[in-house]
Amino acid sequence: MAQKSHEKGPAGGASAVTEPDRVRNVVLVGHSGAGKTTLVEALLAATGTIGRAGSVVDGTTVSDHDPAAVRQQRSVSLSCAPLLHNGIKVNLLDTPGYADFVGELRAGLRAADAALFVVSAAGGMDAATVALWEECAAVDMPRAVAVARLDQPRADVDETVALCQRLFGDNVMPLYLPMLGDDGVSTEGLLGLITRRVFDYSAGLPADVRDPDPEHQRAIDESRDELIEGIIAESEDETLMDRYLDGEEISDEVLIEDLEKAVARGHFYPVVPVCAETGVGLDALLEVLTAAFPSPLEHELPAVTGVDGSPRPPLTCDPDGPLVAEVVKTTVDRHVGRVSLVRVFSGTLRPDLTMHVSGHGMAERGHPDHDADERVGHIYTPLGATLHEVPLCVAGDLCAITKSGSAETGDTISAKDNPLLIAPWEMPEPLLPVAIVAHSRADEDALARNLARLVAGDPTLRLERNPETHQLVLWCMGEAHADVVLDRLRAGGVDLDTEPVKVSLRETLTAPANGHGRHVKQSGGHGQYAVCDIEVEPLPRGSGFEFVDRVVGGAVPHNYIPSVEKGVRAQLDRGLVAGHPVVDLRVTLVDGKAHSVDSSDAAFQTAGALALRDAAERGQPTLLEPIDEVTIRVPDSAVGAVLSDLSSRRGRVLGTEPDPEVEGRSLVRAEVPALELLRYAVELRSLTAGTGTFRRHFARHDPMPTHLADQARKEQTP
Repeated sequence: MAQKSHEKGPAGGASAVTEPDRVRNVVLVGHSGAGKTTLVEALLAATGTIGRAGSVVDGTTVSDHDPAAVRQQRSVSLSCAPLLHNGIKVNLLDTPGYADFVGELRAGLRAADAALFVVSAAGGMDAATVALWEECAAVDMPRAVAVARLDQPRADVDETVALCQRLFGDNVMPLYLPMLGDDGVSTEGLLGLITRRVFDYSAGLPADVRDPDPEHQRAIDESRDELIEGIIAESEDETLMDRYLDGEEISDEVLIEDLEKAVARGHFYPVVPVCAETGVGLDALLEVLTAAFPSPLEHELPAVTGVDGSPRPPLTCDPDGPLVAEVVKTTVDRHVGRVSLVRVFSGTLRPDLTMHVSGHGMAERGHPDHDADERVGHIYTPLGATLHEVPLCVAGDLCAITKSGSAETGDTISAKDNPLLIAPWEMPEPLLPVAIVAHSRADEDALARNLARLVAGDPTLRLERNPETHQLVLWCMGEAHADVVLDRLRAGGVDLDTEPVKVSLRETLTAPANGHGRHVKQSGGHGQYAVCDIEVEPLPRGSGFEFVDRVVGGAVPHNYIPSVEKGVRAQLDRGLVAGHPVVDLRVTLVDGKAHSVDSSDAAFQTAGALALRDAAERGQPTLLEPIDEVTIRVPDSAVGAVLSDLSSRRGRVLGTEPDPEVEGRSLVRAEVPALELLRYAVELRSLTAGTGTFRRHFARHDPMPTHLADQARKEQTP
């Protein structure tokens, strides 16, 4: 539950910053279980933002306050937790590590200026984290690595650092070495490689700083030269390397200054061992976050246009510039209402300001284009679920606003008299369908209201009402995402059920045939009389429907020929053998009979439909299934497994080629029946250890195999 607060704590109103250079926006990324959320709690406690690390109430923490996160025992959404250190406000953006919630991760990357990769010293590394590092490298996002969970029994900092260097590449270097305790296993302190000092945390924070003993000095000397050379290689002072090679002692101050510049430029990636439980390295990590990571002034801002798409000058992070902000996350709290987490890129957001809210380009996800003017009420700094009121939010900072009637995730906030639009960030495509149905009529209204709230806050969720199967389908990122969505719907008081997803099939005839339709009824007064004869022939795939009039001698009066066509089309929509629309057919009207009194438009519509059904009995009807063209991105090592799996899905591989965007990955192109792709989002992830992605689009309809067609008739006949 979101709580409003007016207290003046470290994250409260007294700490509202007025200068962008006093802000750091840092997104924490890493695989599930690496220790991101625990580290956030420890950093908040170390800076006095919360009472103590790991303060859990009813299974919740500052980051994981969502009831769905408590039930699943893992982070499921983006959370913002600000802290103050040395006069710098650090907005920690904690992201889920599970692949299903990549949309929350993307939002965190959009709102941040730097990324902290959290790697478990006991858990190794997953391929998805490596792929994310490469993604950050492609946009030159500054990065650092925190090696966490030093208190775990199998923790090995040296091995983990070596793994990071092997997988993340050059310039990933430790700033500290672990100092083991008397048991030779636990980490009680750090050895500073630049300062050549010992930081002893055996008594907790703050560390006891002292000179190293001879053994520790030897360990420092063995590793220090490599770090120094790495820093100097990235220095803007081209003479520094020559001076160092000539034996000149480079001062710690110069090395630290060059290190901070290289990190801010995204050219050097420091590694810091940390332990949330014992406090080891927390102060060292805070120094990296505040002194080395860039301020918003140094971060390139997204492109901006007018609402109509007209070009506008590039944005600058100027508190006095035009107001441009973006909604990076939207939640709906039953007590507070809609809460929007906002990143201000330019200008200053103030209470009682009339803002313009624009959302464009997401119509296919169930987010129609919208523009609205709204008044900003109060502005808050969010600390997990708690909202601390602040007087303003300057360019570069993050804040929360409440009770907006139209703001959705991805929307742009600008001034009423100068409405602007930010180019949206890339949204992953949801590819796992889940069909839902209200348990009773009484639940239908509540279901519609709750779905609208969920879709407004989650752009990775797509809502679709299939006009052919009449199913309400939620397209999700995976099973865990689907579980969270269903949990939130039910928590909103909706009783609902799920059902198997139906695929929209088609019918056609495979052989020419003749059909005779006779509709004659006499019941007193005007009767009904219409007779028509048709010829039916199949057309090539994708041809649609053709109606041809070849009647001679007025056997069917001219004014009733459109009636026959209308009746035929209606029967095509209803289907011939299994209730699916009929396609790729030519129907030719060749003969018929009419009555001067009893013939009518309705009678000839009925006769046309009867004639088509009669022809279907001899036209060898068959079912057609949709075929999707699929593009799959996978590591080279997984190509063989993916190709084998596609074969088992009746897929036809069109080719493979190197991925032009990422080295070491391949593109596999194939055509696969849509029936075989219903759970492919889950199964591809399993095949590729979470690193495979795919896109799909409709290609055509092809005949189904006989045994599957027979099964489909039984399962999907209305």
